[in-house]
Amino acid sequence: MPATLTDVAKRAGVSLATASRAFSDPGRLAAETRQKVLSAAEALGYATQTAANGVRTVAVVVPDISNAVFAALIKAIQERAWPGRHRMLLADTGGSEDREREHLASLAGSVDGVILCSPRLPAADITKAAGGMPLVVINGEADAARVLMDAGEGLRQAVEHLYALGHRKFAYVPGPASSWANGQRAATVKRLCEEWGVDLVTVGHQNATVDGGLAAAAAVVASGATAVIAYNDLVAVGLLAGARTLGYHCPEDVSVVGIDDLDIAAAAEPGLTSVRVAIERSGSLGLDLLLEQIAGRSRATEAVHLGSQLIVRGSTFAARGATALRSGKNGDPT
Repeated sequence: MPATLTDVAKRAGVSLATASRAFSDPGRLAAETRQKVLSAAEALGYATQTAANGVRTVAVVVPDISNAVFAALIKAIQERAWPGRHRMLLADTGGSEDREREHLASLAGSVDGVILCSPRLPAADITKAAGGMPLVVINGEADAARVLMDAGEGLRQAVEHLYALGHRKFAYVPGPASSWANGQRAATVKRLCEEWGVDLVTVGHQNATVDGGLAAAAAVVASGATAVIAYNDLVAVGLLAGARTLGYHCPEDVSVVGIDDLDIAAAAEPGLTSVRVAIERSGSLGLDLLLEQIAGRSRATEAVHLGSQLIVRGSTFAARGATALRSGKNGDPT
């Protein structure tokens, strides 16, 4: 059986993401690391898909093409596909399970493979609709190769950061109920708040948009939380605007943290503290794994988790009364 990228990564002693980067974005790796990967590839007889397997047509299915996260994913996939002149077909489901199912069923047999981003369908339905065609899922559950943008480490840093600033009551603003990422992020925030002894309020599910954040602002303000973690940066920016219309200001009255670290996070006023996830890496690695399946190589059997980190900007600041909290007053631990 031909060597896979996973085989190369194991032989070189690096992660699958690092092995992929050696071919797709070598300038981001240390010369020594890249050489390890290339040497392992040569020893195993691994050939990159862009050179070895001809032009392919792949479909990319997303729930919302207007969302900057999916725009960045699409761009990363296109950039990775360009050297091999692979063609890309794009489908937008509008977040609808029915449309997602119909797209998958109609694509079977008409494209070489599919990258399904943030699916809304249950795993069993994805498998049935895909009909055995090569498939990679980004941020979702499925019986398929998966690439996951894991926000866990960045969220741990965020909770620790907010706690150090004296915040003891948090709010979490969730995204769509059918989103895998939302389920993971909500569960992680809940677990971390329990570990740190922080009071957590979760408001109702929102669209993953600026309007979703605007809609949640009143509930967040009414909760009495002094710090908020939002499902994504768009929701966080909406919260900033919504809080202002209600007479609250960030970060003086409430600290806000987003997730994704989109360009809008740096441009927001104040700059948005955000958990940076590996959006571009997910796209390029997803295509690498799909091309391996199309070429008849063994499918990845374990999900690839790509890490995250907190990027601190002006939207987080010391909580009201934080000096008293740190000095051990009001019965709170130092």
